[in-house]
Amino acid sequence: MNCWIVIPVKAPAACKTRLSPVLDEAGRRDLVAEMLHRTVTAATKAVGMERLRLLGPSRHGLPENMGLLDDPGGGLNPAAASARDAALAAGVERLLFLSADLPLVEAADVAALLDVPGIAVAPDLPGQGTNALSLPLPQAADFQFHYGQGSFAAHRAEADRLGLPFSAIVRRGLGFDIDQPRDLAGWKGRAT
Repeated sequence: MNCWIVIPVKAPAACKTRLSPVLDEAGRRDLVAEMLHRTVTAATKAVGMERLRLLGPSRHGLPENMGLLDDPGGGLNPAAASARDAALAAGVERLLFLSADLPLVEAADVAALLDVPGIAVAPDLPGQGTNALSLPLPQAADFQFHYGQGSFAAHRAEADRLGLPFSAIVRRGLGFDIDQPRDLAGWKGRAT
């Protein structure tokens, strides 16, 4: 299957600002690098480096041969739409958006999102947000992205609007993300 895995990531200084009460800028940058490395490793093991793309202004020190898609600005939804359009132009058949802040993700988690009918979404642990989104192309060429509060339900509704099958992929490696200080404490608590 011709697929891309796209990992959206902000500029290093803009990453994980909600963690400012517990991490300074250098600490946030190190955390982002650690989680991004984990996510990239899992994606690479699942499909190979040539099918991986970062979406944003920086490779965060990752190899120069890693694909980098431009972020047109305006937030994650316009950036995802731009990546979808680039994938369509490249003849990609399956497009997977994977969050960069998944410290427990494994290659098997990523693979679970690739061989599915229709649209698949991996929700966050509370079941509200979208940590991964897998789209069949060109069937989902008109998919409207709804990242933000309540995105899981909104993405399910979008699959219904397009008349495409919908699957929820619930896995700990895809569900556990680090957005708030309590998430960081929960992850660090697991490591001790």
